Amino acid sequence: MLATIATGMATAGPAGAQQWNPFADISSSTSNPSSDIDFTRRWQANPPPGYPTLSPANLAATKKAIERYEEIVKSGGWDPIPPIKLAGGYNDPSVQILRKRLQLSGELESGEAWMPQQFDYSVEKAVKRFQATNGLAPTGIVDKRTRAALNVSAKSRLQQLKKGHSRIREYVGKTKKGKYVVVNIPAAQIEAVEDDKVVSRHAGVVGKVSRKSPILSSSIHELNFNPVWRLPPTVVSQDLIPKGRQMEKAGKDVLVKYGIDAYDGSGRKLDPEKINWRSSMPHGLSYRQQPGKENPLGFVKINFHNSHSVYLHDTPSDSLFGRNFRAASSGCVRVHNIEELAAWLLEGKEGWNKSQVISMRETGESKNVRLKAPVRLYLAYITAWATSDGVVQFRRDLYGKDGVGNEAGSY
Repeated sequence: MLATIATGMATAGPAGAQQWNPFADISSSTSNPSSDIDFTRRWQANPPPGYPTLSPANLAATKKAIERYEEIVKSGGWDPIPPIKLAGGYNDPSVQILRKRLQLSGELESGEAWMPQQFDYSVEKAVKRFQATNGLAPTGIVDKRTRAALNVSAKSRLQQLKKGHSRIREYVGKTKKGKYVVVNIPAAQIEAVEDDKVVSRHAGVVGKVSRKSPILSSSIHELNFNPVWRLPPTVVSQDLIPKGRQMEKAGKDVLVKYGIDAYDGSGRKLDPEKINWRSSMPHGLSYRQQPGKENPLGFVKINFHNSHSVYLHDTPSDSLFGRNFRAASSGCVRVHNIEELAAWLLEGKEGWNKSQVISMRETGESKNVRLKAPVRLYLAYITAWATSDGVVQFRRDLYGKDGVGNEAGSY
């Protein structure tokens, strides 16, 4: 039974995965750790376009994936990979377990290997395919994070697929035609989609577990170039005020250090030295940071109506985009290469193109620009789905919404 399942999945999975993953046959340098790190950062920050996560075609594909995983679970699932690093050239009994695991999920063709304990080229390619379809940089190395993803049980993956199918179904009828933007929170990626094709895909930074990005549907209606940052209540109470108290003890001023202005209820700007951070006074004030290099919104903010005070925006620091785990914001979504997304949103608006967008960053001019027509926006939570090429995708259950415990969110 297991061999039948593996064969069926291998014919549908690897070919599609190889097309989706342009690095499938590129070997990252396992002899140069610095090169490995650079490769990983580039991959995470610049994902290939791929297929739309919310495509209506994914509904049928995910249903087929559910049927295949039901057979895997019925047949006993897969054995966990032992806690050992595995890479090209390694010879270890754990490689044999890895082979069977990858055959079951479809990244490696079924059949007996001549040297089953040898981590050969075919295993390396299969590991890369697995990594690419699990939101990991395809290095071909089974490190701690990859091993944790491999060791999520088949039962949990089946549960995630069922959840994914149900969630995607909510968007069917909304995503077949026209333009929309989707933020898939577990993937920490943003897709610009037009007529069911991904125009651009962007790495993102989403809300940390303690300050989750909300699931919502809205429409983007305006871009603010070089905006003023109005600190949201959560940032004020959980970040600014504690920092203000800490710095006050050291004889320093948080507002002066970070270039933030404080205002009272009548809109009057206050002298930073007159604010007592140990009192209740700071809670009754509003705070703003003017446009500039230190402004956390970067050079553009993308607005949409919502009750959560969240938005999409640029950032003055892009270091997080190269990381795999990118849940680090207070709920808003930071977007890598946002100028490309901004130019796409402004298509059809007279006088606006990518060059004009880039010039706004260079000049620092503050300007609010309404879109010619609103563009639909979805902040979605999809951890498992399949695409029309037969490839099954999984992402970590970042906020624990899949009902599978911690194992699917611990890598």
